[in-house]
Amino acid sequence: MKLYELIGDKAAEQYRDTEITFITDDNRKIQKGCIFVCVKGEKFDGHNAAPKAIEDGAAFVVADHDIGLGDKQILVPDTRKYYGELCAAWFDHPERKMKIIGVTGTNGKTTITNMIKHILMQSGFKTGLIGTIRNEIGDEAIHTENTTPMAFDYMQLLDRMYREGCKYVVMEVSSFGLVQHRVGPTHFDVAVFTNLTQDHLDYHKTMENYYQAKKMMFDSCDTAIINTDDEYGKRLYTEINCDKKSYGTNPLAIYRYTNARMKPDGTTFMFSMGGTAHNAKIKMPGKFNAANASAAIAVLLKCGLNMVDILIPLSQYSGVKGRCEVIPTGRDFAVICDYAHTPDALENVLKSIKEYTEHELICLFGCGGNRDVKKRPLMAQAAARYADKLIITSDNPRDEIPENIIDDILKGLEGSDIPFDVVVDRQKAIYHGLKICQAGDVLLLAGKGHEDYQILSGNKHIHFDEREIVSEGLKLI
Repeated sequence: MKLYELIGDKAAEQYRDTEITFITDDNRKIQKGCIFVCVKGEKFDGHNAAPKAIEDGAAFVVADHDIGLGDKQILVPDTRKYYGELCAAWFDHPERKMKIIGVTGTNGKTTITNMIKHILMQSGFKTGLIGTIRNEIGDEAIHTENTTPMAFDYMQLLDRMYREGCKYVVMEVSSFGLVQHRVGPTHFDVAVFTNLTQDHLDYHKTMENYYQAKKMMFDSCDTAIINTDDEYGKRLYTEINCDKKSYGTNPLAIYRYTNARMKPDGTTFMFSMGGTAHNAKIKMPGKFNAANASAAIAVLLKCGLNMVDILIPLSQYSGVKGRCEVIPTGRDFAVICDYAHTPDALENVLKSIKEYTEHELICLFGCGGNRDVKKRPLMAQAAARYADKLIITSDNPRDEIPENIIDDILKGLEGSDIPFDVVVDRQKAIYHGLKICQAGDVLLLAGKGHEDYQILSGNKHIHFDEREIVSEGLKLI
């Protein structure tokens, strides 16, 4: 690709026709004739690698200040943002060639995006999915490392989706993906805001920063679908200028859900809009899943589908792995695994399960290492509100000592009389939970969900699938 095709007027006249072989922001991927974009991260500043990049064959570097490389440097105000734009241009702007639906918020993103994708596919539209569990092109699953891929990988994936015939792309959009401009110049046809609760404050530092990161998506969308039951959703609704629609239980919501009834095998609710009401059913238990389904319905209506096209496949959708997933036991008690790893998500799933628990609700959970320390006692408080017993254990300890993480969690139980056990080893904790279950109990394994690994010191990933562990544990009791 010619330099002028990539950067337009920023290309000096004498270099306009220079052939560019590659673009990268990773100094380990430098190749002859490439453009190296100098991005400043938390631990490494790409500007320091620029001279070596030129030595190694890079044709140009992109920097945010003069680094003394003369006409080999291209200066821009924000190199991270510019890299996203450059990646889009490199792949001939695939983000402009399909309808893109983005979902952001602390909780609910995975369920909503998967619901939407399922129904679009059932309606005959080949659809791409970008999310936490995996990426998908139609029926093909693709491994993912990040909820929102890095800029080059993201545009490369969109390009592949377009070339393979996708009409829609439904994607989870993380706060990291937004502030790091991973989505480049993507304009969203529909953007959904689910909620905002404490998470990722190790990165964002404050809830205000976290909110402002999420808000960025709504500067580049045609229509916003916003949960106005959430306080941050109410605020967002007043602060954005695009076409916007509200959803929730509030009588003033444009898309409203009421009369949610929970059972172990699913949830029924009434969905209303413009004075018209419809009976809806989903196979996933929980009032919060009625909210997720309502957001999905609102998006699909905006895409032009009618209620019949939506409600029938919605009722058939079996749910997302690791989201209120029932693990078969063949016993007189139930085991459910869920990804809930924030105080709000944990409280929501426990509240939902409590409604159909016949005897006691036992909650097993931990907190991740090298992550927001402040939410650890809040997780304990959330669990204690609805569970009858707690088993406190490890999650992904990473480089922290598991016992220290548990000590932080236990601070949230000071003054509480809820019974709890501490079992540091998560596998042994699950075995212990199975052993103490009685008839009619429900054991919730919270925090891992779809993950089939555990992250230990040194970023070491070990295989850890809770479905397998439950199966083995049942043989021991």
